[in-house]
Amino acid sequence: MMKKLAIAIATASTLSVASMAQAETFDTAIGELDVSMTATLATDYIWRGQSQTGGKGAAQASLDIAHESGFYIGAWGSNVDFGDADDSTIELDYYLGFGADITPDVSYDISWNSYTFPGANDNNVEEWILGVGLYGFDLAAKYAYDPVSSRYYSVGYGFDLPEGFGLGLHVGYGDDSDFTYRDWAATISKEFLGLDLALMYSDTNISNSDCRDAYERSRSCSSNWTFSASKSF
Repeated sequence: MMKKLAIAIATASTLSVASMAQAETFDTAIGELDVSMTATLATDYIWRGQSQTGGKGAAQASLDIAHESGFYIGAWGSNVDFGDADDSTIELDYYLGFGADITPDVSYDISWNSYTFPGANDNNVEEWILGVGLYGFDLAAKYAYDPVSSRYYSVGYGFDLPEGFGLGLHVGYGDDSDFTYRDWAATISKEFLGLDLALMYSDTNISNSDCRDAYERSRSCSSNWTFSASKSF
């Protein structure tokens, strides 16, 4: 059950640095539920290689509820800063989906996601996500259909390192109404004193001029080092 929940969080969330939340299990009249909450402080909020806070820090939180059948719902939030062109200050995401194991090494997850920006309704986005776990690889295909059509594909792989460290690698390809782009990231993580610590390097091939033209803000698509500390409840 926890494996399904972890896949759901990884594929649905826009977390700058994803963490594996610990869940509390409850027996209810409708079956077993896993409930988890996670709080994160990060030096930046990176979404598909691009800063969503103008290079400034981010405070983030999530709540996830998963049923033993594989169905789950969740919510996630963060501060944002898109510069003078956009007065959004908060992002609130809502998602629901279903995940299951086909074999011990193959799993899948499909979810519907709504990314909302209170006070700036024209920025809200609806998206479908299909995630597949395949022999250690995490594959995802994402299709945003409202208000504009865009596609995003990604591949990730994680390694266990000595002394309890972990290494995660990611590469993504986006195709939206403005241009196509690639992003990539490498993350070193470790649990320390009950906290999930992570240091991520991320970058894109989006030029500064394309970034300004598309997003009307500068320095949001360049290389970035992001440190985060997460606590699960």
